[in-house]
Amino acid sequence: MNFVIEFYINIKQITMAKTIFITGASRGLGLIWAQAFLKRGDQVVVAVRNPDALTDLVKEYASTLLALKLDVTDKAACFEAVAKAKAHFGTIDILINNAGYGHTGAIEELEEQEIRTQFETNVYGLLWVTQAVIPVMRKQKSGHIIQVSSALGLLAFPTLGLYSASKFAVEGISEALAAEVSGFGIKVSILEPNGFTTEFATTSGIQSKPLAFYNEVRDGLAAGNNAEDWGVPEATAEAVLKLVDAENPPLRLILGRIGIQWIKHVYDQRMQTWEEWQEVSVAAQGN
Repeated sequence: MNFVIEFYINIKQITMAKTIFITGASRGLGLIWAQAFLKRGDQVVVAVRNPDALTDLVKEYASTLLALKLDVTDKAACFEAVAKAKAHFGTIDILINNAGYGHTGAIEELEEQEIRTQFETNVYGLLWVTQAVIPVMRKQKSGHIIQVSSALGLLAFPTLGLYSASKFAVEGISEALAAEVSGFGIKVSILEPNGFTTEFATTSGIQSKPLAFYNEVRDGLAAGNNAEDWGVPEATAEAVLKLVDAENPPLRLILGRIGIQWIKHVYDQRMQTWEEWQEVSVAAQGN
């Protein structure tokens, strides 16, 4: 009897297992999520710049983890990686577009190449992987695309305008995408984390050459940076698992207590301003 019960439990786990394709999963939130999926029995494809960083994890999950080398700014490589993942596991149920980095610098401080590189990774990279996976999911008539944006994709802080601009773009792309692909059985969600204690805000970030004019602005931002406002990265795993398992996942999911507070405050202010200027707005219609 125990053997029969165990057999059916194993069959159920196999049928419920998902294949997840994650970019930028060699460290930080992406790695934490990949590990959470693997621990519960899902099949995971991690597409990263340096697969060697995941050697131990690949050995531990030899049959359910595929590590692929990928620079998301290379469009052709993105399509090749998705094709390899599909050939290896037979399906791609979930795409998590997590690859990206933060750039700090006042608008006047930003160099042209810095701007282009930020958008090449955070926006174009996300677009290429998304475009590559849509035909797979459309043919399956199912799938869930999860785009990692940021709380700063809904509001902007001084000296983080370039990063916010890239995430504002992700928000617009993803909201339109959700309406475009819903008829194919494909769901779209946007993750909006606030700050978490990962390498994102330290070693993985880039900063423009500072101009002294903006030292006061930087000092003001630093003064409001409280250690208790930074979330615990591991705590996000449960939220992501719930999101991918949801029958009707939300278009947007904020990750973190502080992010909700920021966004509510900013949107309250926006609504107040729009209402105060509503007469002018309506008159601008002209008819």
